[in-house]
Amino acid sequence: MKKNQSPSYLDRKWFTPLVAIAVLSVVLLLTLTLGQSKFSSSATDFTFDQRKLVALDRNFGSGNDRLGLPKLPRFAYLISGTGGDGSSLRRVLQAVYHPRNYYLLHLDLEASDAERLELAKYVKSESVIREFRNVMVVGKANLVTFKGPTMIASTLHAIAILLKQAKDWDWFVNLSASDYPLVTQDDLLHIFSYLPRDLNFLEHASNIGWKEYHRARPIIIDPGLYHSKKSGVFWAKEKRSMPASFKLFTGSAWVVLTKSFLEFCVWGWDNLPRTLLMYYTNFISSPEGYFHTVVCNHKDYQNTTVNHDLHYIRWNNPPKENPINLTLEHYDDMVQSGAPFARQFAKDAPVLDKIDKELLRRSDGRFTPGGWCVGSSVLGKDPCVVYGNPNAVKPSVNSQRLEQLIVKLLDSENFRSKQCK
Repeated sequence: MKKNQSPSYLDRKWFTPLVAIAVLSVVLLLTLTLGQSKFSSSATDFTFDQRKLVALDRNFGSGNDRLGLPKLPRFAYLISGTGGDGSSLRRVLQAVYHPRNYYLLHLDLEASDAERLELAKYVKSESVIREFRNVMVVGKANLVTFKGPTMIASTLHAIAILLKQAKDWDWFVNLSASDYPLVTQDDLLHIFSYLPRDLNFLEHASNIGWKEYHRARPIIIDPGLYHSKKSGVFWAKEKRSMPASFKLFTGSAWVVLTKSFLEFCVWGWDNLPRTLLMYYTNFISSPEGYFHTVVCNHKDYQNTTVNHDLHYIRWNNPPKENPINLTLEHYDDMVQSGAPFARQFAKDAPVLDKIDKELLRRSDGRFTPGGWCVGSSVLGKDPCVVYGNPNAVKPSVNSQRLEQLIVKLLDSENFRSKQCK
């Protein structure tokens, strides 16, 4: 399904003629879609609810003055793993791959050079990836420790690479080898095409509770910043007071952030990102607070937050500090959540096969098929061996659940009440 332009606000003065144009546009859209699609009519079974779209536009719209289909976005993915994660990381890449997007793969220093080389060889061996040149593998890996600031340092390094090498993306998504998508990229691109490009999805809260005494006040030193071998962090005897010049926020380490906000973090035109980076250098689990504190302490970005990490996660209970491994018993609940991603999964867990079969329509070792795949699937053939226009998306009925989640999150009252405070 080919997309053209972003939706715009409906000026009251032009409301009546624009409604007529909108109706005509829908007719032309259906004609264009049916003419361009090389798939069955099921490709057009689902379209975004136009009434909800108009409601979102009135509250959040950032388009131009022309009606028509919104422009498709692009996502820039960081998919990271450690030693032994090479095959899982490759599976995640196959599940979330789309020619429009960009992907940076990072196996940290715990992985062997042979494992990293095998991943790079796989990327070079795929004809689709060679054609679209949209997957990169980090050759000089970073050391990443679980509790220290090396994870946020590695993430910022990856963002800097994506900003330099892939310049026309809209949202950044960080995934690990234990994450997995619950919707196709066609579904994700379709729904996000209706959203303003300045929305940052990250779970955040200013009431940090027990984390004040267990994370904010303690001072740590992470040897991973200075050495090439992973070790535990060192704890200082002294405690520090809570900061007075900014307010701490905490939340999930998994985010969907805008390019403009990340440009501010990497190339910041004031001292806030750098000040907070220095503060979080001695902070336990800095990925759970750095981006959240930056976005919520700057006037240009604090009203762009959507308080959700777009992941389905089940936490151990108590103490709700670590996610549990998702299994087949969680399948129905995670699907009904509407979240586009879930974590965490054990390597080659049976539930991943069920997700592949029922949600992604993906076969083992293959990319998730989408509108860009124009080959035949008869007799189990891979439809993505033959590829066409990457702008032709084929949203499925599964995207309705994602639509419902997004509409709920962007409901005017809900959106405003859960912004940074």
